[in-house]
Amino acid sequence: MGKLTITLMYRLPNTQLRLLQRAQNSAARLITRSKKFDHISPILKQLHWLPVHYRIQFKVLLLTYKAINRLAPSYITELIELYQPCRSLRSSHKLRLKIPRTKLKSYGDRSFAYSAPHLWNQLPLDIHSVSTVESFKAKLKTHLFK
Repeated sequence: MGKLTITLMYRLPNTQLRLLQRAQNSAARLITRSKKFDHISPILKQLHWLPVHYRIQFKVLLLTYKAINRLAPSYITELIELYQPCRSLRSSHKLRLKIPRTKLKSYGDRSFAYSAPHLWNQLPLDIHSVSTVESFKAKLKTHLFK
């Protein structure tokens, strides 16, 4: 799957997300040989699998982290822009991204240029400031599992 393909799944309608979640749940039950009516959350945690909607957020945020730290290809890095307030604010020291305006709610809000800053700005500062990709992935997954 391409780097930006996962962002197309961001803000999918719930009906489509449910289908993907059912497929993931079936795969988890198959791997763990669980019964059909066993609760799925403990099974997913046992496998260290995030539910589908969190997995999509994880992938978008990981790509955003790489773009901010110049570890992603330039065509992805060019899609995000650091937020520069016009005057000094208390939040100026936080690594925030500029959220672009979109024309279409159905597709514009699902683009990487919109979804990346939107999700990034919601993250706690201690996750933003991590120095390595591996530690970012670990902290982010812990944050999303909560």
